[in-house]
Amino acid sequence: MSCTSPSFLLPDLLDDCKDYPLRCNPHCEAVARASEAWLLAEANFSPKKKRAFLRLLAGELTASCYPDTDATRLRVSSDFMNFLFTLDDWSDEFSTQDTYGLAECVMRALDDPEGFETDKAAGKLARSFSKRFRQTAGPGCTHRFMETMDLFFRAVAQQAGDRARGDVPSLEEYVALRWDTSGCKPCFALLEYAAGIDIPDEVAYHPRIRDLEHAANAVISWSNDLFSYRVEQARGDTHNMVAVLMRQHELGLQEAVDYVGQLCKQSVGFFESTRTQLPSWGPETDRNVQTYVLGLQDWMVGALHWSFDSGRYFGDEGAAVKKHRIVTLLPAQPKS
Repeated sequence: MSCTSPSFLLPDLLDDCKDYPLRCNPHCEAVARASEAWLLAEANFSPKKKRAFLRLLAGELTASCYPDTDATRLRVSSDFMNFLFTLDDWSDEFSTQDTYGLAECVMRALDDPEGFETDKAAGKLARSFSKRFRQTAGPGCTHRFMETMDLFFRAVAQQAGDRARGDVPSLEEYVALRWDTSGCKPCFALLEYAAGIDIPDEVAYHPRIRDLEHAANAVISWSNDLFSYRVEQARGDTHNMVAVLMRQHELGLQEAVDYVGQLCKQSVGFFESTRTQLPSWGPETDRNVQTYVLGLQDWMVGALHWSFDSGRYFGDEGAAVKKHRIVTLLPAQPKS
């Protein structure tokens, strides 16, 4: 996408979440490095992609989002996070048909890690994760994880089709798809796993719980669109709210950025108002719900800070962008 402005000013997203403490799991360093080694053993990255992967720091993100879990569950969660980012990157390079093939392999491995046989890296990694996840995950948590992974792959396949056709979705189409391409939903299911809880279905699917998940997903997804726009506009990727607003609603770059920033701010406010409206389901369930809601809060603030620490969005400039909030666009990549 061509753009007349070489830079934009990020909204003060950290200020929106200033009342949420950034926490970190004490097992972070050892688990993060072990998880990276686990994925690299199967992924067969080129040297360039390996360097990019090691700058991702998905283990650090995991430690901020699941700060109270034990080392074993943190490792399983970190493995999934590294795998999810890798799936996202692989799907960006795949055709719609290849994405469906990837989805089928991974979903079969996740569903039957003991019985499913494959020589594909994605399947092997999914089997390894699922074997360990299923050892202690509750039935409700497991069902929600599988359900949301299926939604993730369906949305990613739709995104691949749009990319292949050069389609720019409408704002409504993009929002509907982004709830699932974000990958937040299976990560929220892991909050139950990490805490060793299994919330009853009638609670997990309650409208107020769904509202809280929706608000957290919005904060994470829309802020990620702001962070990733620098890279995505350079490669012509139109699946980004900033790009959609500029194309379909004829907003300027800074106008679109400010609009997305307001959505983030409103979503934090909605999260806070909704958490005061939760009904009571009894002492034990209420404690588990509070643990889950705290996990959603940890995800919002953890993802914000990690986005500046990781090299995925700003390379070596993350600290400067975090301080000054000025994002300089990358030049457009030549068409292959």
